[in-house]
Amino acid sequence: MNCIIVDDEFPSIQELSYFISNFSSIKILEKFDDSVNALEYVQRHPVDIVFLDINMPKLDGLAFSRVINTLITKPVFVFISAYSEYALEAFEVAAFDYILKPYSESRMIGTLQRLENCTLKCNNDKITLWKNNKLFVLSMNDIYYCSAHEHEVHIFTKEDQYVVTSSISDFHKKLPPAVFFRCHRSYIVNTDKIMEIIPWFNNTYMLKLHGLDSEIPVSRQNISAFKQLMGI
Repeated sequence: MNCIIVDDEFPSIQELSYFISNFSSIKILEKFDDSVNALEYVQRHPVDIVFLDINMPKLDGLAFSRVINTLITKPVFVFISAYSEYALEAFEVAAFDYILKPYSESRMIGTLQRLENCTLKCNNDKITLWKNNKLFVLSMNDIYYCSAHEHEVHIFTKEDQYVVTSSISDFHKKLPPAVFFRCHRSYIVNTDKIMEIIPWFNNTYMLKLHGLDSEIPVSRQNISAFKQLMGI
């Protein structure tokens, strides 16, 4: 598992490099103080994780992530910023985490541990779920969509349904970010399964999936990121 660091402040790059090198097995490929150069690098090289500042000259972190999200193979984004007001926009572009500067040692180590756990599961392309007191091993691509129900997440395949005790936010982190989009506070959709995008009330959409009758909503808060993702 590898990463790049994109930050225009050298002390921030040094601090983050220290934590990654000493508290994880993640390999640092490159460090950039210029987001345009970083963008060119990601477009040409396979990168698993991008640690990214929001406030960057030339190309800010959010614009950077939107461009990268148009690629077929997308890295995981961890935003590190001194500004809290961009957190919602960051999660709309499927951020794995949003860390406020100055951060504590425990905060960063926790994120690194979750990255290693989640990315390992995603790369494996398998997920294990309980149903009727049995464990079933599914390909990630078998999942069509997920929906939140109080303290549970219901996972739907073409012909079956599974239930896990989790928040939908935590479950989303176990899924490959290149494919699974948080289209609504209560829904995650496999974008490879979308058959039809239906314009709906208040400039939103409803999604029809191949082989299913269910319609999945795209909320107004997520519509901009969805349009970017789907090239609308």
